[in-house]
Amino acid sequence: MNPANNIYLKTQINTSHPGELTLMLYNGCIKFMKQALDSIQQKDFEGKNEYIKKSLDIIDELIITLDMNYDISRNLYSLYEFMKNNLIKGNMSLDTRCILDVIELMTELRDTWVQALKQAKTNGTKVTV
Repeated sequence: MNPANNIYLKTQINTSHPGELTLMLYNGCIKFMKQALDSIQQKDFEGKNEYIKKSLDIIDELIITLDMNYDISRNLYSLYEFMKNNLIKGNMSLDTRCILDVIELMTELRDTWVQALKQAKTNGTKVTV
């Protein structure tokens, strides 16, 4: 990443509220998983490993942010662990279906999160998990 993009990203992270940060994590994870798929097609296995690692790191960050006092957080934890296991399986076996399944799940979560943010903005409430 070039220095200008790095500064922009840091500024965006530092000025975003938690709901927007979660959305950024979802988008980043989806982007990295798609790049991992591209790397598999190009037989760039080092690149594949790097993008899967970045995706796993993002999912770990999503797990860390969960407030386990809520049922939804415990459900998300299980879903995130399932995603991590599928990514690891896909990484080891080059099974693109495993990665595609996680992309679909993460995209659904992201789209749901976008709707929750819109609704919270309309109602004047905060969205946290």
